[in-house]
Parts: sequence; structure tokens; C-alpha cells
Amino acid sequence: MKIALINENSQAAKNAVIEKALKEVVEPMGHEVFNYGMYSSEDKAQLTYVQIGILAAVLLNSGAADYVITGCGTGEGAMLACNSFPGVICGHVVDASDAFMFSQINDGNAIAMPFAKGFGWGAELNLKYVFERLFEKEGGGGYPPERVVPEQRNKKILDEVKNHTYRDLCEILPELDRELVKGALSTEGFAKYFEANCKDDKIKNCVKELLK
Repeated sequence: MKIALINENSQAAKNAVIEKALKEVVEPMGHEVFNYGMYSSEDKAQLTYVQIGILAAVLLNSGAADYVITGCGTGEGAMLACNSFPGVICGHVVDASDAFMFSQINDGNAIAMPFAKGFGWGAELNLKYVFERLFEKEGGGGYPPERVVPEQRNKKILDEVKNHTYRDLCEILPELDRELVKGALSTEGFAKYFEANCKDDKIKNCVKELLK
């Protein structure tokens, strides 16, 4: 699995701490981590939480990433922005039980965490516990056991609803403010990883056109 890490500007200074905890947990599982930044508060590309949603949608819809780990001060803005786009099911995750239940019940492909609120002593431990519970089992297994069948049915219903309520990403992006989109897709990590990992030529060509 290709896991993308994205930090917005207010929490960029914590990128290295989050990346370290994520890699320590998921690399022994056989997953790869791709750090799309921001790497520090001094980065040229300053991502807002709205731009996180754009970047996450491009990565997930194109197959450049299979999962996105992101967040902001509270995690709320990043979650809302991610869920504004097709192909993204993002949960707000604070602790390990959130992570496990989101994975097993909702079977999403992104989480948004609070990297300011409650991010104090022992924060790196909480990160590791979250990532352990998030990726320890294949998503969609259901929890508790007696709720597996209706939960899996509801996930399929949600996917079908989203297919009808969201348009194609390549229709959406050109209609957004061009500078907003270019800013979201101008991180050092995007330039480094996207083209090599992208599996969708339509989205790849759309991105190239937008970045001209």
C-alpha cells in the first residue's frame, strides 16, 4: 500500500514526528510512505486545509496513493475538505479506538487528525497506536462481529450514493480557483512522487494542464 502523508501550514513543524511514527509502524507491514509535505513552516508551498482536500483527492483518485494520512489543528477542517471531493472517504481520528473502528466499520481511505489540539506529552505514542490500529487488519471487516453484515451493506450503499452525488475530478479541478489548485499541487513531494506513482493518465494530463 502507498500511504501519503500531508501536513497543512499551521502544523508543518510536526511533519518529521508524524512521518517517523508512521514509518515505524507501517514499513514493517510492507507499506510505503510518501511524504508530500509540508516539511516545515518555511516551505515555499503553504498548504491550507482546503488545499489538503485537493491534493488528497488527486492522489487517491489517480492511484498515486492508496491511503492518505493528514490533519490540521483540530483535524476537522482537513476532514471536511477531503470529504468535499469524489473518491475520498476521510474519517476524523483522535485515538486508537477511532482508528480501528473507522477502518473496520467505515473502510475509508484517509484520516484527518488533530495535530494541535491535545498534541502534547506522549503525542508520538498516540500516533503510533493510531497507525497500528488503522492498518493492523484489512479495512471493512466490521465491528462488533454481530454488526458485520449491516455495516458492509451500508458501506456499499454509501459508495453508490457518492457515485451519484460527486462529479468526475477532472471536471471539478478546472472550475476551482487556478491559484488555489496550483498551490495544492506545488509541494516538493508532489513534484517528486506524483508522476511516477500516478496510474490514471486522464488525471495526470489534467494536472499537467492546470500546472502550466
